[in-house]
Amino acid sequence: MSIIVSNITKRYSEQLVLDDVSFSIKPGEIVGLLGPNGAGKSTMMKILTCFIPPTSGKASVYGFDIHEQSLEVRKKIGYLPENNPLYADMYIKEYLEFVAGIHKLGKNTKKRVEEMIEMTGLGHEQRKKIGALSKGYRQRVGLAQALIHDPNVLILDEPTSGLDPNQLLEIRNLISEIGKQKTVMLSTHILQEVEAMCSRAIIINFGKIVADDTTDHLLQRNEKTEQVVVEFDQDIKTEVLLCIKGVIRVFKESSKTWLIESGKETDVRQEIFRFAVEKGLTVLSMQKKSNRLEDVFQQLTTS
Repeated sequence: MSIIVSNITKRYSEQLVLDDVSFSIKPGEIVGLLGPNGAGKSTMMKILTCFIPPTSGKASVYGFDIHEQSLEVRKKIGYLPENNPLYADMYIKEYLEFVAGIHKLGKNTKKRVEEMIEMTGLGHEQRKKIGALSKGYRQRVGLAQALIHDPNVLILDEPTSGLDPNQLLEIRNLISEIGKQKTVMLSTHILQEVEAMCSRAIIINFGKIVADDTTDHLLQRNEKTEQVVVEFDQDIKTEVLLCIKGVIRVFKESSKTWLIESGKETDVRQEIFRFAVEKGLTVLSMQKKSNRLEDVFQQLTTS
């Protein structure tokens, strides 16, 4: 295994951030670490990269223990933090040469800098200062610094945050290409990105793992149910909607819009129209939803 996490717990004073978390990741996997804000994703990544210690539990990266062999762990990991701290007054090449020096690449520095600039598509911008770059190109510089020492594992915290659609697609393609050769763990709130890039997702809620499976299997969780988004002309109470024949669960999406889940054996749309007529309501819109990771995420983290 490239990453093994065993019973990791992290507390800040009285606040429990991670609660007995365990998982393992094989070489070559691209794994999405998902969860609501404050679920413990960034904390887990900081523990694996040896930025902070756990309160209890063990973890290793390519056989090196995060407690006893933290320097060896850091050699195996490339890390892009959420806030992507860069030196804005340095030129791209200058910065990458600086990072290469930290990793003691020596005679390989020039070659690796050139390789990273080509791999991350920084060629046209390489003579600019980092502070003059767009958010998308700054993310590329962050990826280049994370990769320059040729790590076995890449850990990316919100790598596509704040990017426009074109930049997002470029970074997604780059990460997917990198994932063919390295183990990648990434966190993101853009669940479409997980579906597009990741073969597996680990979902954390309140510091506990609530799901750990392939993205295909997670999507199959909804195969026994149908989901319909309905907008009425007025607000309705949850308990009233739950009385509709065939309805299993309801989720309020806005003041007048609901996500209604039912069993496969019932076409709940007929029942919704019948309900609306009986209650004197107008159905402004109704649409069936296809299975998405977003729906699974919502079900597992809404409480």
